[in-house]
Amino acid sequence: MMLYPAMNKLTTNIPNRYLLVNVVARRARQIAQAEEDAAEKNDTKPVTLAIQEVADGKLSVAAADITITNVE
Repeated sequence: MMLYPAMNKLTTNIPNRYLLVNVVARRARQIAQAEEDAAEKNDTKPVTLAIQEVADGKLSVAAADITITNVE
């Protein structure tokens, strides 16, 4: 099974794989909560959306406190 986008593309934005997993998981929870609060259902899974945001460079990690910030 191939991961899309490729891991090397994801790790250019967040160089540590373990931190990448943490960032994607946190963002996926935020997306899922927002969908639940808005009472809407998206066909795309929250994890897929979070991974795509990392690949697009929309998420970065502040190294000091390891919080997710949206970059737009």
